[in-house]
Amino acid sequence: MKKYKVAVIGATGMVGQRFILLLADHPWFELTILAASRNSAGKTYEEACAGRWAMTSPMPEKVRGMRVYDAEAEKSFIAENVDFAFCAVNMKKEDAKALEESYARLECPIMSNNSANRGVGDVPMIIPEINPEHAEIIPFQRKRLGTRKGFIAAKSNCSIQSYVPALHPLRAYGIDKVCASTYQAISGAGKTFDRMPEIINNIIPFIGGEEEKSEKEPMKIWGRIENGVIVPASSPSITTQCIRVPVSDGHLATVFATFEKRPPLDEILAAWREFKALPQELELPSAPKQFLHYFEEENRPQTRLDRNLENGMAVSIGRLREDTQFDIKFVCLSHNTLRGAAGGGVLMAELLTKLGYMD
Repeated sequence: MKKYKVAVIGATGMVGQRFILLLADHPWFELTILAASRNSAGKTYEEACAGRWAMTSPMPEKVRGMRVYDAEAEKSFIAENVDFAFCAVNMKKEDAKALEESYARLECPIMSNNSANRGVGDVPMIIPEINPEHAEIIPFQRKRLGTRKGFIAAKSNCSIQSYVPALHPLRAYGIDKVCASTYQAISGAGKTFDRMPEIINNIIPFIGGEEEKSEKEPMKIWGRIENGVIVPASSPSITTQCIRVPVSDGHLATVFATFEKRPPLDEILAAWREFKALPQELELPSAPKQFLHYFEEENRPQTRLDRNLENGMAVSIGRLREDTQFDIKFVCLSHNTLRGAAGGGVLMAELLTKLGYMD
C-alpha cells in the first residue's frame, strides 16, 4: 500500500503532540511536515516544544530535529508536499475556519480536530464506527470549493465520544430523551496539573461552549445527506451538563435515556457486545477490536483504570440499570485526547484513505 505523506498543523499544542506520537510509526502515514504558529516557525520541533511537552511518553527521536513551518505563511509549500494534513490549531474560530478552507482550496485535504467547520452543512463530522456514510458529502463540498482533491472532514467534540457511541446501537428502539452529564479531564482544555493549579482539589461546573456542542453535534452525526448538505436528525432530545474534574485524561459520562419502545436490559447488553462497524470490518490500523466494552463490576469503568483500553480507542460502559424517572441509566468513558481527539482524527483519516478520498 502507498505511504501517504502527512502534515500536522498545530503540532506544538497538546492534541498536536498526541498526533505526533500516533503518526511517528504509523503503517500507512509518513509524518513529513510539522507546522505551527509564527512563534515556533523556523525552530526545530524540540526547540519549539521546550518546556511544553505534555505527553507522558517521550518525544519521538525522528521528530526532534524536524523544522517547524509557519502554518499560515508557508501553507502553499506545505500543501504541495503532503497528501493531506491533520489540523489542531489553537486559534479564534473564524481564523481556524478560514485557515482550514484555504488549505482545502490548495488541494490539501484537512482532517480537523477543531470546531470551526463542524457546523458547515457539507463538512462531514465523522465518528468512523457511527456515520462513515457521511463521507459521501465530500463531492458536494469539493464542488462548492472548486477543488479536485481538497476538502475538510471534522472530528466531533471529545465530550460526545463517551456517550454517543453507547447510545448509537440503541437507536433501533427509538431513543426519545437523553440527559447526560460529562466529567471532563483537564487535557480537554489543553492543560496539565502544573498549568492548571486551580483544578487541584476542585471541580469547575462550567466549560465554555461545551454543552451547546454536546447537545447539537450528535444530531448532525445521526443526520442524513439531502440536497448536498447534512440535515441533522430531529430526535432524540438531548440535554447535557459538562463539568471539569481533576483528572489528567479521560471523559466520563452519566447517561439517562427514555425510549419509544423500552428495550430489556439483556437486549441492550447484547447490542453493545455485538456491535461492530466498518472500521472493524476493514481492520483499520487504529480501530479497536471491540469498540464498546461493558464492565460487569459495580465500580467500573474508572477513569484511571480504563481510559487506555484498546490503546485508548475503545469506549467503556458500566452500571446499566433501570431508572425511576427515565427508562435506563448507565455510565461510560472514553480517552479524550485519543478516541476523542487525535486518535479519532487518525482513524477518520484511515477510513477516508481506505475509501479513496485521499487520492
